Amino acid sequence: MSEPEPVAGADAFAHLHADVRAALSERGFTTPTEPQRRAIPPLARGDDCLVVAPTGTGKTETAMLPVFSAIAGREPTHGVQALYITPLRALNRDMRERLEWWGEELGVEVDVRHGDTTDYQRSKQADDPPDVLVTTPETLQAMFTGKKLRRALADVAHVVIDEVHELAAAKRGAQLTVGLEHLREYADGFQRVGLSATVGDPTEVGRFLTGGPEPTIVEVDVGSRLDIEVREPRVTERDERLAGQLMTEATVASHVRVIDDLVREHEATLVFVNTRQTAEALGSRLKELGTNIGIHHGSLSKSARIDVEDGFKAGELDGLLCTSSMELGIDVGHIDHVVQYQSPRQVCRLLQRVGRAGHRRDQVSSGTVITTRPDDTFEALAIAERALDGDVEPARLHDGSLDTVANQLCGLLMGFGEISARGAYEIITRAYPFRDLDEGEFKEVVRELSENRVLWLDEDADRLEKSRGTWQYFYANLSMIPDEANYTVEDMASGRTVGTLAERFVVNFAGPGEVFIQGGEMWRITEVDEEEEAVKVTPVEDPGGEVPSWVGQEIPVPYDVAQHVARIREQAGRRFERGAGRDTVARWVADAYPTDEHTAHSALEQVVDHVDADAPVPGPSRVVVEFKAREVVLNASFGHRTNETLGRVLSALLGQQSGSSVAMEVDPYRIELEVPGGIRASDAIDTLETTDPDHLRPLVELSLKNADSLKFKLAQVAAKFGALKRYRGAGAANFGRDRLLAALQDSPVYDEAVRETLHEDLAVGRAADVLRRLQAGGDGAPAADANHGLVPIGIEVIGQRTPIGLGGRSSGRELLAPENADASVIATVKDRLQNDRVILFCCHCHDWDRRQQVKRVPDQPECPDCGSTRVAALNPWADEVVQAVRASEKDEDQEKQTERAYRAASLVQSHGKQAVIALAARGVGPHNAAQVINKLREDEDDFYRDILTKERQYARTKSFWD
Repeated sequence: MSEPEPVAGADAFAHLHADVRAALSERGFTTPTEPQRRAIPPLARGDDCLVVAPTGTGKTETAMLPVFSAIAGREPTHGVQALYITPLRALNRDMRERLEWWGEELGVEVDVRHGDTTDYQRSKQADDPPDVLVTTPETLQAMFTGKKLRRALADVAHVVIDEVHELAAAKRGAQLTVGLEHLREYADGFQRVGLSATVGDPTEVGRFLTGGPEPTIVEVDVGSRLDIEVREPRVTERDERLAGQLMTEATVASHVRVIDDLVREHEATLVFVNTRQTAEALGSRLKELGTNIGIHHGSLSKSARIDVEDGFKAGELDGLLCTSSMELGIDVGHIDHVVQYQSPRQVCRLLQRVGRAGHRRDQVSSGTVITTRPDDTFEALAIAERALDGDVEPARLHDGSLDTVANQLCGLLMGFGEISARGAYEIITRAYPFRDLDEGEFKEVVRELSENRVLWLDEDADRLEKSRGTWQYFYANLSMIPDEANYTVEDMASGRTVGTLAERFVVNFAGPGEVFIQGGEMWRITEVDEEEEAVKVTPVEDPGGEVPSWVGQEIPVPYDVAQHVARIREQAGRRFERGAGRDTVARWVADAYPTDEHTAHSALEQVVDHVDADAPVPGPSRVVVEFKAREVVLNASFGHRTNETLGRVLSALLGQQSGSSVAMEVDPYRIELEVPGGIRASDAIDTLETTDPDHLRPLVELSLKNADSLKFKLAQVAAKFGALKRYRGAGAANFGRDRLLAALQDSPVYDEAVRETLHEDLAVGRAADVLRRLQAGGDGAPAADANHGLVPIGIEVIGQRTPIGLGGRSSGRELLAPENADASVIATVKDRLQNDRVILFCCHCHDWDRRQQVKRVPDQPECPDCGSTRVAALNPWADEVVQAVRASEKDEDQEKQTERAYRAASLVQSHGKQAVIALAARGVGPHNAAQVINKLREDEDDFYRDILTKERQYARTKSFWD
């Protein structure tokens, strides 16, 4: 239940012990903050409580003052009386100092225990436990293994969980919820307190905290205290001059200037960006301009982060340019303004970021969002409006993660030594994320762990017992944060080691020609050596002229935000269709949303041009399909995850229909497809209208089976089941991800890898609802669907590209580089293709074949045996194609392979070595090679750019049609 507003003038501090009240006066606490005023009374009476409030509103004292009060009024005990659990690997210094001050003042011993705590200190804590122990979710797990610590934990009466919203959306949090139920076996009935940033579903987060019962919820309204302005800077003459100095466009110069102005106008400004690369690129330009600003992100060393935190807090820096590294409760002193560069993508992020400003002086939290293009502006307007209304996204709990069950079964055994399977099941299912865990799934997990020798299973006696493997597994898997290999980054020019890259980065991104930043320098990938776990790079000579093509994992825009953007566009479009001028509509936008007329005017240009082209404006219940040449674009405002799901299915099914790859790219507002000849917009629409929504999940799962992302996830999950040691000695890559997939396909390991991939990247349920609405839509009449109560979605087709359709991701590249600033990328691609090998095979006599480097192939290859120029160029692993052509009797697959060889030979016969080069590219078959070759171009480099584009499309879509 939500806590009602207290009676005006009521003193929350009166509910505290006299010693605590005396310490409050000495500390200078005269008036409680709003969270303290509303939460201390229910906390003092022992209620479970979730406190939802922005950073900087005194949440730590809100939770801990009643805890200190209870300890002060209670008879001393031997054990730990309160646990303060934080997801931060090391409690920030300010918070630790504050808690230690209260402890010293009240005679309450406060100590910290985490991964870096010394053995001596651990032993001391076991022999003489502190009253309050500050720890992490992982260290709590380890505490169950010590006999003395288990006795100490029996006295726990309060558990405070900081940043509970972060944990609720992570497997670390799911692990912690079972850990709390494990703790109940020693200390039943302890009070649970959660401290959270603003979330859309506090009741659900509250149940996550308590295990099911709804706690008292104290929620501070943030939206009514926000002052947000969305601005797209106007380019001035000064910006034109600045552009040369900053080696960038005038548009970007205007962004840099406005941020500089805002930092200079305020005392202490946080400038948030969405990616590490943007922080580096924007930071270098701000420093060039003389802005007194530091850079703070998770890839910097701990000492570098502490230096800028201290400098900012001491007033030596006027601003801090940061990523989400500053969203958690790191104290950097008073902040009076927050700048968000580009849309924050989610309402909760805007609230967490802008909410950091103004609290120390009871001010309104003020922030400015700097936008860069129409999509960005409309998205920021929608998010700002939703933030002001308090309409926040729900936390996405990891329900039923099976690797967490495996992990916690071992945790229970480390505490109890042995336990009945029924008893373990009951403890685990008391935790909220596992309330619906099926007994059958639980038994499969137990059997998998038994087969992996992680525990001993006595099925006849229904007993689980600890084994030697339990010890080894447990200490290797204290954390649910997956272990990842690190690839060494080697500078080919100098031979020196630059640093390391995480395996996830390498698997999902790294390829020849890609650019990234490390150590403040920009590097281009030349080669990835899987066996040596090394990435060979060369420095980018002109970092001012390029931007990294990889921008990290993109923050997904939610469905509701994308629908809101569609609604703004649709309403503006209707006004234009009725004859309103741009100035009039811009005034409407500026009146309705927190922005100025210039920003509205600039964003509306896209909608004006769209209406002038007589194109229907896409809306929340209208999908506009564009079709031109081989491009099919669905203007569908359903958010990242839903569009990714629909795009995967469309790409897979159209690819099966045509027998060729269908390239796909999505953003929150569009699904862009490049289709082979013979496929039209009507085919995409037919696929949407005939695909059974109830069959969507199996279709998506089928498409995932060949995806590198699933295989990578499978290796991580397998480690959490203790399964990898059954298959290899070291390094998942050594065993081979394909073999691992085959070995684990019918196991709970595979089921969990699929579940997590769907949870993180896709939205199958929402996409199924969209399909139902599309299939109910017909001509778009907005009548409710009788079967599901869903508003139908109409589809309109237009045979041209439109301004809104063209405004997608390709136009949203970071505005920090001119186009085609990629000479060294093209040189790398040329060099690689020339050194690649191909199979040359005569399709006339079928007798001759040879493997040869591309650079050694003559301009017009011919067969040395029969003299024919009908020579196919095939990838070096395509032996089955040669065998298929030579087979006297062919099955259906061999017929397709033969046709592929003949088409390749026809290309080589017509275009010579140019065709050989195109056919040597990765995933570029005869169809795509013909597209590249037949394109008119003046610059040879464009030929290689097109090949690289096809290779990237293949890498993205190969899981659907390999």
